[in-house]
Amino acid sequence: MKIVLLGYGKMGQQIEKFALTRGHEIQLIVDSNNRASIVAADLADADVAIDFSEPAAAIENISLCFEANLPIVVGTTGWYEHLEEIKSVCLEAEQSLLYGSNFSIGVNVFFHVNRLLAKAMSPYKQYDVQVEEIHHIHKLDSPSGTAITIAEGIIDGVEEKTKWINNLIGEGEEIIPKPEELLIESHRLEEVPGTHTVLYSSEVDQLEFKHTAHSRAGFALGAVIAAEWLHGKKGFYQVTEMFAFS
Repeated sequence: MKIVLLGYGKMGQQIEKFALTRGHEIQLIVDSNNRASIVAADLADADVAIDFSEPAAAIENISLCFEANLPIVVGTTGWYEHLEEIKSVCLEAEQSLLYGSNFSIGVNVFFHVNRLLAKAMSPYKQYDVQVEEIHHIHKLDSPSGTAITIAEGIIDGVEEKTKWINNLIGEGEEIIPKPEELLIESHRLEEVPGTHTVLYSSEVDQLEFKHTAHSRAGFALGAVIAAEWLHGKKGFYQVTEMFAFS
C-alpha cells in the first residue's frame, strides 16, 4: 500500500518504520511544515492515510481525506466531541474511516477484559472503582483517549457509575467524585509511553488491573495493521472491530 502519514512526530516516525518493514510505501508525509500547502489532489495516488497529528488538526485532516476519497485511520484523540458529526459525513459520502484511542493489541485485549471485569464486579457494592492513567508530559489531552475508553467500559458494566470525571494531578484542586461519578486520575511524568490501571477498592482489599506500554512500538504496529484492515473497505469503524473477541 501507498500510505500518507498525517503527523510526523515520534508516533509518525515509528509508524513509518513498521510500514516499511511490512512492505508498504510512504507516499507522502504531512506535518506542520507543509500542511498549509497540501490539497486533496496531493493524496490522489495513495491507498490509505494514517493520522497521528494533534486534536486541533484531526478534523481538518479527516475532511481532506474525505475530499480525496482516501481511507483514513485516525489515532489522534481529543476530537471525539465531533464523532457523530464525522460519522454522519463519512457514511453519507461513502467514505472510509477507522478510529481508536489505542491501536495496541495488548490494550484492545485490556478493553475487552475490562468490560468483563466490570460486569463481574458490579454485584459487589463494597468495592469502589477508579481509573489511573500515566503519560509523558508532552501529551496534550487529559484524560487519555485510552482512559476514556476504559471508563466507558466500566460505566457500561457497573450500574452505580453514570459518568466519568477527570482529575489531572498537579493542575488545580483535587476533585472528589460523587458516588455516581467514575474518577479518572491523570498523571504526566517525563517520557512514560502509557500506563493504565483500573482499581477496585474496598475496606479489606484492592484489585488492580493494569496495562503498561514499554514503548510506542505497539501503538505504531497496530496502526499499520489497522490501515491494512481498512484498505478496500467502506464505512465508519472503531479499532475494536478488527479483533475477533469484540
